[in-house]
This record gives sequence, structure tokens and C-alpha cells, in this order.
Amino acid sequence: MEKVFESENIIYVRPSFDLVPQYLEMVNDIENVARFIGERREKYTEEAEIEYIKDKMDNKATMFSMLEKGTNEFIGNIEFFNRIFDEAEWGIALTAKMQNKGNGTEALKRSVEYGFNDLGLKRIYLIVYVNNPRAQHVYEKCGFKEFKRNDVDVFMEIEKE
Repeated sequence: MEKVFESENIIYVRPSFDLVPQYLEMVNDIENVARFIGERREKYTEEAEIEYIKDKMDNKATMFSMLEKGTNEFIGNIEFFNRIFDEAEWGIALTAKMQNKGNGTEALKRSVEYGFNDLGLKRIYLIVYVNNPRAQHVYEKCGFKEFKRNDVDVFMEIEKE
């Protein structure tokens, strides 16, 4: 797998077909993961996940899989998407096993740095569910500020200094 960048405990690699079983386990975990990343409730098939990863590869998406340094255990994925000029939306999904270990905070801090310094972004924004205060707290702790809210979502952003 092609390493793109790293942080203290995480290696960030390009998406890989070798990780499809781990991707499926994560995105099909409705209780701990999927309920925070979308409205879908049916399980992804292996074929659908392979197509999804193929599309990300073909379109050179700025999606990265995270592996734990030392063990190479799959942590989750981050992605910069909806990119227009010098701004992009940021998203993350962590496996249930790798949550509550500081991985989300570390990934957010390092990927924001990567977005600003390597991708040339000036603004990174994200959308988090109103009913996910833990994530909102992490985003605020990492410098994101709320700029809009509705009944379902909180919109947050960080700008390059």
C-alpha cells in the first residue's frame, strides 16, 4: 500500500482493494459507525464496496485509509470531498474498535495540516449530526467553528491562518 503521509501513530495510505473486508466491516457497523456517516441502513455488498473503491481510485479522490503504526491494523478512512478551488469538505469514519483512543483527534489535526500545506486548501468544512456531541467537541477542540445549524446538522469550518 502506498503511504502518502503519517502522523505520530497513524500511516495514511491510498485506498486499497486489500482493505475491502475491513472497509465492509466498518461501513456495515450500523450501531457504531454507519449511523454517523449517512442515512443508509442497508448493508453494503463486497461488489458495491469494490466499485466504490474503484471509483475513488479512478477519480484520484483525496481519500486515505488509516493504519496503526507498528501493527498496520485498519483504523478507518478520511476524505476531502466536494472540493471546489481552495476549499473542501472533510469526513472521517473509524472502526468501532479504534474509536475512543485518540485516533479521530490525531487524524483530524494531521489531515487538516495536510489539506492546508499539501493540497493548498484555504478552508476545510464538515457536517456533523446534531445528535453527535462527542464529534462536535473533538472538532471544536481542533479549531473548527460552527457557522450554521439546522434540526439535523451542524456545519463547522476551519480556515488557514
